[in-house]
Amino acid sequence: MKLRKRLAALALAALTLLTCLTGCGSAGDDGDRLSLSVRVGDKPATYDPIYAEEIGDQTILNHLYENLMRLEKDENGQITAVSGAAKNVDVKENADGTVTYTFRLRGGKWSDGVEVKAGDFVYAWQRLADPATASVYAPLLSIVSGYEQARASGDMSLLAVSAKNSSTLTVTLDGHYDWFLREVCTSIATMPLRQDVVKRLKEAADAVNEVKPDSDSSARWWSDPTMLVTNGPYTAETLTGSTLTLTENANYGKKITGPDELVFHFSDEQTGQILYAQELVDAVWPLSEEEMAARITADETWQADPVLETYSVLFNWSRLEEDGIRRALSLAIDRDAIAALAGVTGKPAAGLVPPGVPEGEQDFRTSGGDLIDMTSEGYADRCTQAVRLMQEAGYDRGSDLGTLEYLYADEGTNGAVAEALCRMWRSVLGLNITPRGVTKAELMTALRSGSYMLAGRAISAVCNDAECFLMDWTSGNSDNLLHYENSAFDTLMSIIAKAEEGSARMGCLHDAEDLLLEIDCALAPLYTAGTAWDLRETYMGGFRDPRGWFDFRGVYLRPVTVQ
Repeated sequence: MKLRKRLAALALAALTLLTCLTGCGSAGDDGDRLSLSVRVGDKPATYDPIYAEEIGDQTILNHLYENLMRLEKDENGQITAVSGAAKNVDVKENADGTVTYTFRLRGGKWSDGVEVKAGDFVYAWQRLADPATASVYAPLLSIVSGYEQARASGDMSLLAVSAKNSSTLTVTLDGHYDWFLREVCTSIATMPLRQDVVKRLKEAADAVNEVKPDSDSSARWWSDPTMLVTNGPYTAETLTGSTLTLTENANYGKKITGPDELVFHFSDEQTGQILYAQELVDAVWPLSEEEMAARITADETWQADPVLETYSVLFNWSRLEEDGIRRALSLAIDRDAIAALAGVTGKPAAGLVPPGVPEGEQDFRTSGGDLIDMTSEGYADRCTQAVRLMQEAGYDRGSDLGTLEYLYADEGTNGAVAEALCRMWRSVLGLNITPRGVTKAELMTALRSGSYMLAGRAISAVCNDAECFLMDWTSGNSDNLLHYENSAFDTLMSIIAKAEEGSARMGCLHDAEDLLLEIDCALAPLYTAGTAWDLRETYMGGFRDPRGWFDFRGVYLRPVTVQ
């Protein structure tokens, strides 16, 4: 038996014992109590909302905290934003083009019985926007008036988020941004926090670190989820090495229609699949590559859920200035071959905005069509065109360009993709490009400073809207990793920011994507990918947020049909 299988078997034995003790998808003695057991990934890296990047971490936080709004799946299967911690919201357009949202809280309470106040949201949002916290989700608030000034000065009071009183929160945006309620006000990163609780837990963690200064892992304020004070439908009850049990928050203030208890299991994918197959957990994410491949084989119509990111080659606009060279590099890529390296759900990218991003009741990518020729049949012609572009730019098969470097984060399939890209560029264009794998932190440092020529990175968005995939590339934007500048693009994005939802706005978004890719070739999208999960057929009501995390608060037993 291979070592990996032996380890998985040992882990399964331990988890099986623990599952037998905690129960799985079971009703209590009174027949009304429901416990749902979920395999949701590795043990959380953090329980701090502004740093939670892993799906498992976000899923747990989604049940512990409640934002102003929350997403809910209706009877038609559509996911819509409904009231959460806010009972209602008023929207007012101001004379200067800004838009003010006024939220009135419903009077909910934290798990310790203290009232949830508007100031808890102000504290959490200012903390998120503060550059000192260095959260990757800070751009969620870039549409809030005063965001850039607050970050530049360090004075977070400049951010236009304020508490009119304990139950009234006001937020002013720079434009319409119709996705604000649906995306920003339902995000994990903008969940409320109590400043006094964070301070108290930080002091306790510092005391532990003083006692154990040589500990391998320092204590953090969020290290023990059972110590957190939360405002969502559940609180953390018990934490073991491989499970976290959540139970109903008695102070939530709303009736929970789903499980009274959620048991999250932490394990590798292989063990998770075994647990699900043996009915030791009720839901499992993600499905393994092997399981997804088997489903594709069994049913050619089966589709994975789209992941909202597009792995791309980034061109440093300030150093790779010649349009012909960037375009030649993009044309020389065999995207079918690259996508095959990404796994069974990998697909050649048709644009920067991936499948799964809505355009009204349609899909933005489907509506906009393919901006990139991905066909294998046309690859030879694209290579010929790439060579001609290099010659027109004055470079015959890479002469005088010297040795270039392609940076990428050394994880997953990125290394294989990097090697394949460099072989294609060498074969088609005669370019000597060397791949170099670095850590994610090192890659981001190079991208932000502009000390790179070519780099590979997954382009994602903090919100499920096409605008969020495009807004970073405006001139002077601190998140513009391409260092791209085009006044026409800036003007388009400015128009989009002030436009209300509708066909005109969507038309401008398609124009902006076309300008970025077709006209300027500012980056080269490579592939998109998918994921999948299972909820046992005896249950209904769970759903996956398009941004990745899951919601199990509405899960219930499927009614038994009497024959």
